[in-house]
Amino acid sequence: MHIEQISPARADVRGLISQSDEQLAELYPPESNHLESTDDLSRLNVLVLGAFNDGALVGIGAVKILVEDVAYGEIKRVFVTPEFRGQGISKLIMAELERRLIENQIGISRLETGIAQPEAIGLYKGLGYFERSPFGAYQLDPLSVFMEKVLSVL
Repeated sequence: MHIEQISPARADVRGLISQSDEQLAELYPPESNHLESTDDLSRLNVLVLGAFNDGALVGIGAVKILVEDVAYGEIKRVFVTPEFRGQGISKLIMAELERRLIENQIGISRLETGIAQPEAIGLYKGLGYFERSPFGAYQLDPLSVFMEKVLSVL
């Protein structure tokens, strides 16, 4: 298993994004899905990582660098294919995303996830994220959970 920076325009990345969209559409109404398109993920302030097993893309994750009240990274599109879940791949992706934030002197990581995803909430809490109020352009949504983690920037 290895993780590397990838282009969101790749066909395999678009395939995983499509799978993620389908899963989230089953869980939430459109107004509660805050999805980044491949065009959004292609912007200069976004880093997309892929997790590969024997050369096959099995997971993705992205971070968008933003400056509002402070500079922070917003975690987006963490997704692992169903057959590879439960193997710690999401933790590896998150660790690398956080490492890249720290490397760029960004000391805060934020994210939005949904209440119908207890595994994701558990993952993020286990990694040290805590619940917070909506940030950026997000509005209060009873189906959303907003989280943040302070990273150690030396």
